[in-house]
Amino acid sequence: MNLTLKGNIVDIHNRSIYKGEITIENGKIKSIEEKDCEENHYILPGFVDAHIHIESSMLVPSEFAKVAVKHGTVATVSDPHEIANVLGIKGVEFMIENGKQTPFKFNFGAPSCVPATSFESAGAIIDSDGIKTLMANPDIKYLSEMMNYPGVIYDDAEVLKKIEWAKYYKKPIDGHAPGLRGEDLTKYISAGISTDHECFSYEEGLEKLQKGMKVIIREGSAAKNFEALIGLLDEHYQNMMFCSDDKHPDDLLVGHINQLCARAVVKGNDIFKVLQAACVNPVKHYNLDVGLLQVSDTADCIVVEDLTHFKTFQTYINGELVYDHGESKIQHVNFENLNNFNTSKKSVEDFKLSCHNERRSLSEVEVSRSAVQVSESSNFQKIRVIECLDGELVTNQIIEEATVVDNSLVSNTENDILKMTVVNRYQNDKPAMAFIKNFGLKEGAIASSVGHDSHNIIAVGVSDEAICKAVNLIIESEGGICAISNTEEKIVPLPVAGIMSDEDAETIGKQYSELDKMAKQLGSTLHAPYMSLSFMALLVIPSLKLSDKGLFDGGKFAFTDLDVN
Repeated sequence: MNLTLKGNIVDIHNRSIYKGEITIENGKIKSIEEKDCEENHYILPGFVDAHIHIESSMLVPSEFAKVAVKHGTVATVSDPHEIANVLGIKGVEFMIENGKQTPFKFNFGAPSCVPATSFESAGAIIDSDGIKTLMANPDIKYLSEMMNYPGVIYDDAEVLKKIEWAKYYKKPIDGHAPGLRGEDLTKYISAGISTDHECFSYEEGLEKLQKGMKVIIREGSAAKNFEALIGLLDEHYQNMMFCSDDKHPDDLLVGHINQLCARAVVKGNDIFKVLQAACVNPVKHYNLDVGLLQVSDTADCIVVEDLTHFKTFQTYINGELVYDHGESKIQHVNFENLNNFNTSKKSVEDFKLSCHNERRSLSEVEVSRSAVQVSESSNFQKIRVIECLDGELVTNQIIEEATVVDNSLVSNTENDILKMTVVNRYQNDKPAMAFIKNFGLKEGAIASSVGHDSHNIIAVGVSDEAICKAVNLIIESEGGICAISNTEEKIVPLPVAGIMSDEDAETIGKQYSELDKMAKQLGSTLHAPYMSLSFMALLVIPSLKLSDKGLFDGGKFAFTDLDVN
């Protein structure tokens, strides 16, 4: 197929923009000529998301692609870590094969941490032999984020074997080291780890850049580090990229990497530096088969209205028009749902927490009458509480007075100290319990089988009864996200590995938006309550989290007690 594109050609390499004509033959750029034309739109290389878990969009790759091309994205650097924790290598192969049935350029990595830690129950294990198998596959482009940074720092033999297989096959190694600084960071980088998307401060990002790392600016549905890091772009644009990491379907429908470009331009950043990070650097770093608008490149380019908002008119991949003025040309792909769900329904008693101390216990009437007095009473048990921070994956560990009713620890809605649970979905085990602040629910509960990284069931609620009802709703559907009020139950089923839908983006996006709205009607003040919920079991991000095996101190990388005493 041959075609010609005319307009303002954006030459990132030579830092110039000129009127011209691009001739495409057999999917590749045959010529680029400077030539006067009437068209005023801009032609530039397609955007690349430098780090994303496709599963977090709740869409299979083929459905993700349909939406991404609308925003000018032509490729992703995709870590199939989520499905791998559920289904192992079989899950990785599903993602690769489903993605291959579209023109979109998915570039999958070999998940380095399955399970992410030994402190949680996952559905599969990928050891160093599994990494060897994956690395030998030409469809695997890199070793995905090495979250077990203590394993790197303290020379864990199995961790180092995985890294060595990536080096043997000459494939890049992605990092994941939130807050890591100083000598430990130096050792982590010296192991061969080349990127990090987990920086949450300017100073942290700067140190990593100065020590030779590529820093990826992340702006997802929950974790948002753009504002903290964008100031580094002007000086370090050759070593920076953009990513979304985790993006829920409703957000993906609105925008993707194009949004980060627009925000960067508004802040006064040089357009060529912005596009270097958004288009060029991921291709160069990961050795991707993605064209950069040069003669002989594959024609992976986009036509946008302007270089301010980056509204996309057309997207081309390998010279094929995959998006045209509001219409995605990528077709639906049929596939078989895969899953791994093997736990039975729970009882309310499973979620009770007994008070460990001989202390005065209030009745329900007294609690509802004076929750403030409850929290201030010195007669109550002191407990560790997870403090959720909106827009962050990191949490704080705070100490609060537990609310005790009939010798059981319960939620305190007035002070926003709510009970939380993580339930093993791969076998029948007793639920792990903790307390969390800042979810804000005044009624009911919310729950999800999207619980990074092992994707057990995670729930927060105002009572044991509500939590139990929400958890059982997830179990009945063998995966999903749900909300429970006093009068209503609502669930979005996720039949693919318990983390993805078999619907299209518009359908799942609408369902998710309705559920998000319900969670906020129940009282949640978080920007993305379900995305935040999904990270409250992510042990590799400090400081306090909950796995299906218990409360975990991310700073000490060890379990800790709920009771401070």
